[in-house]
Amino acid sequence: MPLFICATCGTQYPESEQPPAACPICVDDRQYIHPDGQRWTTLEDLRPNFKNVIESPEPLLHRIKTEPKLGIGQQAFLIQTPHGNVLWDCITLIDEATVAAINELGGVQAIAVSHPHYHSTTVEWSHAFDHAPIYFHADHRDWVMRPDPAVVLWEGEQLPLWDGVTVIRCGGHFPGATVLHWRDGADGRGVLFTADTIDIVADSRYMSFMYSYPNMIPLPASKVRQIVRAVEPFAFDRMYEAFGQITRHDAKAGLLFSAERYIRAITD
Repeated sequence: MPLFICATCGTQYPESEQPPAACPICVDDRQYIHPDGQRWTTLEDLRPNFKNVIESPEPLLHRIKTEPKLGIGQQAFLIQTPHGNVLWDCITLIDEATVAAINELGGVQAIAVSHPHYHSTTVEWSHAFDHAPIYFHADHRDWVMRPDPAVVLWEGEQLPLWDGVTVIRCGGHFPGATVLHWRDGADGRGVLFTADTIDIVADSRYMSFMYSYPNMIPLPASKVRQIVRAVEPFAFDRMYEAFGQITRHDAKAGLLFSAERYIRAITD
């Protein structure tokens, strides 16, 4: 039986003869149903028409993106550390070429996912790399569309994967939305990977915040303050979000300024 994938968000579902009537992730008001209606695909259908490109924006960091754009077009990151490699967030396409390239870099020892929009084919990725554990925050329990023994539902506000790599629950975009802090990135000045929890804007010195990006629903001030409080204890000079934008320097100062600007704009 096939493993159906939502053609809009790229989430994979368990084996079945027929796909679900609709993708719950896309029905939610943070996402959207395609104008032509719910559509489904499979990895077997995708692989002949798409490929993954792996780039290295800085030492020990590799960005994985699919060309042409697939689903909502997010990118994943592979972080190499002395204790093992972390895959931060996930993309839908996985194929033999991608697995071989990542194995050349040391494979994947842990997968951490920021929020349900990027659950994609995480189980396929885990199985390809010796059933690496997949860390979802427990607040996202109901959004796990393909259960698997590799899935770890963690609770609390911080999850140290190992020395220097910490998953941080910020909330906001989703109740359990997380970011990843890499202490040794940016030549030891620290890197924050934000996915959709904190979005780098066109002026890449600054950021914004949304409950829904495609439907342009903003977050309330209380949720923005919550995000800032969650990351405040961590030092970071650089920031990467999920669609290619980078704040190269002074990212923490830019975040503090951006949060204050955002709150003024929605409360004045």
